[in-house]
Amino acid sequence: MLRAPGDEWHAGEILEAFDGKGTVRVLAYVPGAVLMERLVPGDSLVPRALEGQDDLATEIIADVIRRMSQPGLPAVPPATVEQWGTGFDRYLAASASAPARDARVPVSLVERARQTYRNLSETQLHTRLLHGDLQHYNILFDSGRGWVAIDPKGVVGEVEYEVGACLRNPVEQPELFATRSAVERRLRIFTEELSLDAGRVLEWAFSQAVLSALWSIEDGDGEDHYQPALKLAEVIELLLE
Repeated sequence: MLRAPGDEWHAGEILEAFDGKGTVRVLAYVPGAVLMERLVPGDSLVPRALEGQDDLATEIIADVIRRMSQPGLPAVPPATVEQWGTGFDRYLAASASAPARDARVPVSLVERARQTYRNLSETQLHTRLLHGDLQHYNILFDSGRGWVAIDPKGVVGEVEYEVGACLRNPVEQPELFATRSAVERRLRIFTEELSLDAGRVLEWAFSQAVLSALWSIEDGDGEDHYQPALKLAEVIELLLE
């Protein structure tokens, strides 16, 4: 249960739209609170990635995305990826009045990420309801249903957007994902399993990693929260050259 409106305030409506296809089933909900089916044992996907089974974890995430491919329409219209992109503008506006912010995320990096994000948003062909934060912590195992997603934020965009969150996780071990070899290995699995556009996945992942860092700064998080995302952005930026 949430005490105030936030990213997952309408998680109940979003879960209902997915109707249990790749997600936990919702039993009842009101704004800010959701009653979900019990998942047993309910273990997250994080240990698989941290204990040397990252390829398997990536394949599991791809399978969850595949099973979530035909959602309905939520009762409350979700945000769009374009709307989420306003985080770039807020940071740049604040940096203009407080240049010291540049020491955390360089303005040049934010501007490149913003332009990349805008270009992608304007050229999407097939959009649908996405989870919006589909990564290892939000995928749990149930002995009867297998791996399912929980805690959706809900956003409308193309499927290539959905991959970005898992490419920058598990966050407590950035050396697992913020390397060229890790990005290329994970990218290969996602593109092969889901027939995605590898170039667009990389561009979304780059711009989202920067945006994620900006959101962390807005929330008052410390460097340990936003630096891993920036490290990933730097790696992908080199791949995009």
